[in-house]
Amino acid sequence: MIDFKFADIGEGIHEGVILKWLFEEGDTVQEGDTIVIIETDKVNAEIPTPESGTLIRQGAKVGETIHVGETLAVIGDPNEASAAPQEPKKTESAGESGASVVGSVEVSDEVMPASEEHVSNAPASASSGKVLATPVARKMAKDLGVDLASVTGKGPQGRVMKADIEAAAGGAPKASTPAQPATVSTPTVSLPSYDAKPVRREKISAMRKAIVNAMNVSNQVIPATTVMDEFDVSELVAFRNQQKGLAQANDAKLTYLPLILKAVVLALKEHPIFNASFDHTTEEIIYKEYYNLGIAVDTPSGLTVPSIKGADRLAIFELARELDRLAGLAREKKLSLSDLADTTFSITNYGALGSTLGTPVIKHPEVAILGMGAITQKAWVVDGDIVPRYTLPLSLTIDHRVIDGADAGRFIQTLKRYLTQPMLLLLS
Repeated sequence: MIDFKFADIGEGIHEGVILKWLFEEGDTVQEGDTIVIIETDKVNAEIPTPESGTLIRQGAKVGETIHVGETLAVIGDPNEASAAPQEPKKTESAGESGASVVGSVEVSDEVMPASEEHVSNAPASASSGKVLATPVARKMAKDLGVDLASVTGKGPQGRVMKADIEAAAGGAPKASTPAQPATVSTPTVSLPSYDAKPVRREKISAMRKAIVNAMNVSNQVIPATTVMDEFDVSELVAFRNQQKGLAQANDAKLTYLPLILKAVVLALKEHPIFNASFDHTTEEIIYKEYYNLGIAVDTPSGLTVPSIKGADRLAIFELARELDRLAGLAREKKLSLSDLADTTFSITNYGALGSTLGTPVIKHPEVAILGMGAITQKAWVVDGDIVPRYTLPLSLTIDHRVIDGADAGRFIQTLKRYLTQPMLLLLS
């Protein structure tokens, strides 16, 4: 019999939500069968069974959260299962269990004794005389000032879990604190409760949580600044219109983005600092000798950034096909972890929604990101005359620790050279 645990599948994924079980308890499964689909903050992961047997027990039901190292399923001989004791379901977070990989993690069932500050005046539980609670729940209770003795635990054997503390934090009695010397009382002002107003609360999705974390890391770690420019791309517009028929014949959808991706690759080769990352601990710049372009894709679930691998080896039509493939997978939430990994430079196209300029946020640990505005026709001065021209606004956000404003200006001028003379994209 195997206790099949939810493994660390990479890319910083620590938990997931059970989206769908493909087998029910009592079903026979074969080694390699996908038994469950788990929604993570990056992808929907299809988890195969490691061996053949009967699905004795599902570790979590549809809609429940499971953390790395927790039991995902118990698989084996049902006759052995009837004689074997059932392991209590683990509901603590990965931080509580300390587990990470299949078959190599042992999670203790022992509950830490309650600290005296929370139980000295608390009623004892029926079984141990002390409040049962996970270490994480204890710390949360202490931080929030919640009296553990007043919380009804919904975990195994009445154990107080994180969710119980979170539920009680709004109205539970606060833990007792030492008496303070009498002071002159001051009048208190009663403010209306925020919750009394008509509001709607909604838990953020796993993908939105990942976006929150990524944006926080980027803004906390990277001193960023943005350089903007706008230039005449009328020849690029004409070139794209001329090649649309040929692109369709080659099963490619030729938007402006594949042409800009080609220009970006050529500019990265001329300015390798933009295709790098910065190791702050060792004070080293890590130059990448491969070119994986991250493309920000707007999906119903939120922003995701799949990676076009080996973009320098792809022709314009190949870039168009790969871009279309990844965008489709992203919107259907069918990207694999490898589709998201190892980007070296990212591009975001807010022009697709009609926006002009912005200040895109760098995808850590990259050192720059390019934002594209909408190509529009406007009055433009050419040789002293005002004429209608198509223009492209660009925003380049840089990590100012390793890239200077002058570097950013030179990079944009290189892009300008290729995008204002599109035949160079074919000759370079």
